[in-house]
Amino acid sequence: MKYVLVPIYLVLTVLGLVFMKLGGNPGTISFRDGSFAFSMSTISAIGFVCYICSFLLFTRIVVLFDLSFIYPLTTGIVQIVTLIASYFVFKEKISITGLVGASLVIVGIIIMNIKLPSNKNEVANNKLNNEKVVSEIKVWYNTKIKNQYKFYADFLLLIYKNIMFCLT
Repeated sequence: MKYVLVPIYLVLTVLGLVFMKLGGNPGTISFRDGSFAFSMSTISAIGFVCYICSFLLFTRIVVLFDLSFIYPLTTGIVQIVTLIASYFVFKEKISITGLVGASLVIVGIIIMNIKLPSNKNEVANNKLNNEKVVSEIKVWYNTKIKNQYKFYADFLLLIYKNIMFCLT
């Protein structure tokens, strides 16, 4: 059950950000004649509700997972998905440095989730598993990617190989 909460949190967070930006109205607060008034566009309000729900959900997620694992993982994924959403929804330009930064975030998430072996048997098993992963990446690359995004796929494969070499 706890693994279902994370994707829901991610969707609510990104939807909240996108709808708040689409609404274009951060809200107005005023005090008149001793009363409090707050107004916001409907689209911004939907984003606000999504974001509040994601915050409440995240307070539960933090209790269920190790904070050192879940916080960097979710914030990294939110950053990448928000970057993609801003490109498609708002037609925002993504620079080469933005793509490099996003790639580094992805590599960072991968590195953080690598479990180091604790004994020699695990090292031998990991070496065999890593060779299998590299061969699966090559098959995926040759069948799905081909020449599209070739540079990025080669770059990520090279990084993965070097990380695995350093760890074994």
